[in-house]
Amino acid sequence: RMAVGARGRDILAQFLIEAVTLSLIGGGIGVVIGAVATWAIGQFAGWQVSMTAGSIVLAAGFSGLVGVFFGFYPARRASRLLPIQALRYE
Repeated sequence: RMAVGARGRDILAQFLIEAVTLSLIGGGIGVVIGAVATWAIGQFAGWQVSMTAGSIVLAAGFSGLVGVFFGFYPARRASRLLPIQALRYE
C-alpha cells in the first residue's frame, strides 16, 4: 500500500485492525466452543453450570488485547518498511 501512497500510520492501523479482528473472531469461536463444552459437561455430570455476560465480555476484551499486543511488532515493522523492499519479496 505504501507504493500507492499510504502512510506508515495507515499501514500500522491496517495491521492492528486485522490482528484485533482475527483475535476477536478466534475469541468468539472459543467462547462458543467453551459454552457448548460447558453445557455438555454439565449435562453429563449433572452439574448446574452458567456463563455470565461478564465472562464473555472479559474473554472478548482479553482477545482484543492479545491482538493488539502480538500485532503491534509486525505492524510497526511493516509501517517502517520501504516500498521497494516490500515489492522485492512479492
